[in-house]
Amino acid sequence: MPIYVYWGEDDFAREREVKALRDRILDPNWGSFNFDKIPPENPNASIEGLNQAMTPPFGGGGRLVWLVETRVCHQCSAELLKELQRSVKAIPDTSVLLLTTRQKPDSRLKSTKLLKEVAEFREFSPIPPWKTEMLEKRVRDVARELGVKLTSDASTLLAEAVGNDTRQLFGELEKLQLYVGEGLVKAEAVEQLVTATAQNSLQLAKAIRHGRVEVALDLVSDLIARNEPVLRIVATLTGQFRMWLWVKLMVESRERDDKAIAVAADLGNPKRVYFLRQEVDRISLAQLQQTLPVLLTLEAQLKRGADEIATLQMKVIELCGICCK
Repeated sequence: MPIYVYWGEDDFAREREVKALRDRILDPNWGSFNFDKIPPENPNASIEGLNQAMTPPFGGGGRLVWLVETRVCHQCSAELLKELQRSVKAIPDTSVLLLTTRQKPDSRLKSTKLLKEVAEFREFSPIPPWKTEMLEKRVRDVARELGVKLTSDASTLLAEAVGNDTRQLFGELEKLQLYVGEGLVKAEAVEQLVTATAQNSLQLAKAIRHGRVEVALDLVSDLIARNEPVLRIVATLTGQFRMWLWVKLMVESRERDDKAIAVAADLGNPKRVYFLRQEVDRISLAQLQQTLPVLLTLEAQLKRGADEIATLQMKVIELCGICCK
């Protein structure tokens, strides 16, 4: 397929895939002639990219035309749409047109609908921090890609340490590979070598659930110091408390089937239900129900322009008060 659309906020993973595509398409001896990287500052970037994609490659290999941070899937003039309709189905097999953007394509636009007919879309979004099964799977997948052998405990610890930071995950796995060589990476090696950036939003949720105000505020300070977006922190807290609420609701309803609870709580691994039952054992259903309106109010205030740090701190204190009643 000669057209690809890569989108999502995981810049590191997206850039790795772009490099892999470039290596696959271009002949190293002719790459400088057949590779066009067109920046978004170019006012005619889209038209230029389409024209370049229609041009046969020079010498060996194929041609790759890369539209960086394109707006084609977010706003598209009638003129550009007409050019897209004329060009996208006529791009020769020797050329590849790549469109990348951090934002999710607007599926309502005619340009997006047209591209979905002819292009391969790939998402590169960070895994939500509360999706621990997905994070552990990501660790195992990357380890397999790099040829690193991990024990189950090591995979879990590494996922907890790096969260959804793909760049750090690759870096830590490469460091562990150098340390153990072709041997098996055990949990002890992860504890010894991996930089624990696990001052994360999940720890903050746990501190709030226990009503530990000082610990929670320290975690807020750490997250802010690491430039963690406040709305992302709130999204993680909301997801975690919603999951706890569902588990508690199902337990209170005397549901004993872990699979049914996992479906209700949107969990991929029913085995996690056992641990989640323990996590919500000492907090009441009423307390968990009170947390979500506070989190929704926090999100609304932030989106209306409230002071991020002060607002987050106040709501964290309020949430701790709810959870320690």
